[in-house]
Amino acid sequence: MKTYLPPKFVVERDEERCIKCKVCTNQCTFDVQYYDADDDCVRSRSENCVGCHRCVTFCPTRAITVRKNPLQFRDNYNWSPEVIEDILKQAETGGVLLTGMGNDKDYPIYWDHLLLNASQVTNPSIDPLREPMELITYLGRKPDAVDIDPQLGRVRTPMAPQVRLDVPVMFSAMSYGAVSLHVQESLARAATEMGTLWNTGEGGLHPSLYKYGRNTIVQVASGRFGVEASYLHAGRVVEIKIGQGAKPGIGGHLPGEKVSAEVSMTRMIPKGTDALSPAPQHDIYSIEDLSQLIWALKEATNYTKPVSVKIAAVHNSAAIASGMVRAGADIIALDGVRGATGAAPKVIRDNVGIPIELALASVDSRLRQEGIRNRASIVIAGGIRNAGDVTKAIALGADAVYIGTAALVSLGCRVCQQCHTGKCAWGICTSDLALTKRINPDIGARRAANLLRGWSLEIKDILGGLGVNAIESLRGNRLHLRGVGLTDTELEILGVSMAGS
Repeated sequence: MKTYLPPKFVVERDEERCIKCKVCTNQCTFDVQYYDADDDCVRSRSENCVGCHRCVTFCPTRAITVRKNPLQFRDNYNWSPEVIEDILKQAETGGVLLTGMGNDKDYPIYWDHLLLNASQVTNPSIDPLREPMELITYLGRKPDAVDIDPQLGRVRTPMAPQVRLDVPVMFSAMSYGAVSLHVQESLARAATEMGTLWNTGEGGLHPSLYKYGRNTIVQVASGRFGVEASYLHAGRVVEIKIGQGAKPGIGGHLPGEKVSAEVSMTRMIPKGTDALSPAPQHDIYSIEDLSQLIWALKEATNYTKPVSVKIAAVHNSAAIASGMVRAGADIIALDGVRGATGAAPKVIRDNVGIPIELALASVDSRLRQEGIRNRASIVIAGGIRNAGDVTKAIALGADAVYIGTAALVSLGCRVCQQCHTGKCAWGICTSDLALTKRINPDIGARRAANLLRGWSLEIKDILGGLGVNAIESLRGNRLHLRGVGLTDTELEILGVSMAGS
């Protein structure tokens, strides 16, 4: 027997405004809006609505309103409507509940409990409109000391491969198939324009995107999708993906219905088959195994590219990161509990992992204590929302950050959490060719670049207020941070003083 669940949203239509143009019926991918020929009117199935607002945005007469359903379950703090609905769904299907996007639970967002300590009289601020302000950072292993030829003024110390970022923000790993090719092209072009990097994710690299290789991170995950010699040589950085914030400790799954002909060609798997990534990397069961893979990839790319290792933020991230650096990793990528995904078991997304702020602080502190912080750059991800978060992350110890959800929102995403269905009304998380056309790469690239450009200006404003003229001077300088509303234990882990002290 099918359980009736009240709709989460109510779709209302102003009949006086509605001109029956059927734009909403053409735009909706969840079968909410439909034309009733018998009554010559457009109607709505509110029970199908996911709150993506596509119909509201494109209605030419502003006739549609979507609001939360006022119908509620009896108040119960422990047995919330979401808990009840999840139990009813599983009682009906006997399956695993899937969801898209990141953790939406009310765990503390530590960025919101950290404030930056501006300069005033004793350390004058800097006007970024009139003084040079440096946002350039370099990712890669740095030597313990540098020997300079005094006559030629050149560095004699051998340097590991370095990658220059003009802005300390990169686009996170989002694979082809999980997102559309137009999304990847938008991000690749924006990264190229802004002097930063985008990440292929674990889905290989479509032939049309090889030309953006200088601004591309190519990922090697447990499924090895699309991994071959030309793929490794195409990118600027090679990243080994061990885990991600939305689903630590488990593998990936791209449903067969999203594996189109183009996706199958790029991933090197049969069309229409599920793309399953094993939970572990089967050649990594120890730090020694990881070291072997790192050096194998360096050998395969002629020691010309930094190798990054990405893990989910967990309780022993600091110890793991120390081992990764000693294993030869040039970049450590940490993905926190608020990291997003195209599809993940809801129970994993909501209950596994730790906040990225705590993981970052502990990793940076551990590497400094061991005297090896210079041997690897730290990149963090998982819920970075604005320039303030970026600046605080760098002060807490990051070299740069990844953004995923924020980048997709710049392209039109409304975070309706239906990525796993393949029905994305905004043409983002879908392989349906009719829907992918809704993302115009020209417009998408401009919007994603504008986001980074705006954040860059804001970061410069913040640096000026701190009396700092280079992002390098802020990295790991926690004296610029103060905590508000945090316990002594939290302040100790973060390595930050309480506001007012």
